[in-house]
Amino acid sequence: MQVPLINLKRQYETIKGTADKQILEVLHSAQYILGQNVKKFENEFAEYIGIKHAITVGNGTDALIIALKALGIGKGDEVITSPFTFFSTAEAISFVGAKPVFVDVRIDTFNIDSAQIEEKITYKTKAIMPVHIFGQPADMDEINRIAKKYNLKVIEDACQAVGAKYKRREIGTLGDIACFSFFPTKNLGCAGDGGAIVTDNDRLATICRALRTHGSGESGQKAYNVLNNINEDINEGKSEDNTVYNSLKYYNYLIGHNSRLDELQAALLRVKIPQLDKWNELRREHACLYNKELKGTELIVPYEDKEVKHVYHMYILQSENRENIINYLKEKGISTGVYYPVPLHLQKAFLNLGYKEGDIPNAEYLSHRTFAIPMFAELTDEEQEYVCEVIKSYCMGEV
Repeated sequence: MQVPLINLKRQYETIKGTADKQILEVLHSAQYILGQNVKKFENEFAEYIGIKHAITVGNGTDALIIALKALGIGKGDEVITSPFTFFSTAEAISFVGAKPVFVDVRIDTFNIDSAQIEEKITYKTKAIMPVHIFGQPADMDEINRIAKKYNLKVIEDACQAVGAKYKRREIGTLGDIACFSFFPTKNLGCAGDGGAIVTDNDRLATICRALRTHGSGESGQKAYNVLNNINEDINEGKSEDNTVYNSLKYYNYLIGHNSRLDELQAALLRVKIPQLDKWNELRREHACLYNKELKGTELIVPYEDKEVKHVYHMYILQSENRENIINYLKEKGISTGVYYPVPLHLQKAFLNLGYKEGDIPNAEYLSHRTFAIPMFAELTDEEQEYVCEVIKSYCMGEV
């Protein structure tokens, strides 16, 4: 039997009729940029998260960069974050000219260890960027307590955790601003790249909307006025065609980006978002079965904090013999993935930061042990049973 790490075709089949209809409607409309689907999805996503503003962008990395810029973080600043995550978390910090400062992670949750944050704070520190890794929320109460004590901003990297909850509160509502990715493999994924920034702060939302479109038009003028304390009425004007010709986009007020979620992606996400909670519950059911079946083996199964709702973007195991078990699973047709083989502080791109092996022990330890096994909502009972049987046969030495 062949069992993929994730099967995107299978998810598409469950929504094919509605998805195809919505995509064709966009094509027939010939409105592809910042049209009605984007506006409606932003409203629907904000309502889902339980927050005032959702600003869609081209991808999760852009979301992080624009959020940092909106907060005024740049050259000479420091941002505390996790070294055990995807590269874009720290890349975004470096991209705006700031310095990522890495704090070790907890061995159990893989999230930033809040008990180690304060010792890394300096007069240059401007923000903390926790990552809700693999779908499990970080320790946000303690992170927010520290941020308040030192007057720091909190940016949630929620790119892997859409739909997760911390003490019954939706991820994305727990900091000053939060960022999501809609990369196809995410729990809520589009058919390409996509992302979103969410916030309850009107000022930050205004700046983010301007930065995603070259700092131009009405959004650019509003942001310019906010940043320069100018109080004037802005003529909203009529809604123009953002695909063919919009006269307002030739008036620029800020240096921004070209980072927009297109109408086709927004239309698809609008089809998917009503299914998200159901899909996340299926992931949680799969994780429960894995936990039950693999308990007692030599492998360490994921830990879930009692006060969170983990949405299992990935199901991560730990093994002292990772390479051997991965090779065995491959021989049996089971796909795996290693997340993450090199912690960020040891990446060559960050050699200039001066970290060396041994500086951040937990992240380094996990980088040699963790791997993902198949996890997606449409995973069948038969596939899961097969995965568990193969893993248990390996652990019992039946190889």
